[in-house]
Amino acid sequence: MKTMQALFLTFLIVPFVEIYLLLQVGSVIGTFPTVFLVVFTATLGAWLLRRQGFATWNRLQNGLRQGEIPAYEMVEGPILLVGGALLLTPGFFTDLFGFACLIPALRRKIADYLIERHLSGNQTGSIFRQSQRDRSVIEGEYEKHR
Repeated sequence: MKTMQALFLTFLIVPFVEIYLLLQVGSVIGTFPTVFLVVFTATLGAWLLRRQGFATWNRLQNGLRQGEIPAYEMVEGPILLVGGALLLTPGFFTDLFGFACLIPALRRKIADYLIERHLSGNQTGSIFRQSQRDRSVIEGEYEKHR
């Protein structure tokens, strides 16, 4: 399945799942507790996002100070942003994935997967792969004297 088709299906299906879950939970525990839960998970998510974001930022800064390439931190940053956006979206289904992005052990596994499958220089089509150099080209500099 192509990426655009998958995104289209995701944006089509997820709201229906969210509405269904909100109605089911609302019928079991009531309207006001359901609204409270949605607001509570958004607030908790914002707090966790801030905390995890600062921790990741500090690890990135420390890695740069020590002369290391902070690859995991650079991948974890966008994962945190996605997790925060999912937690701020009202609903329980998106909260599940949002909290998964904010739990350090799960976030590390997601980062490992992304680095190994999509960002590794050993794979064809990687965005970090260097192109093959043309061996018939000789690089150099020259100066023109007048």
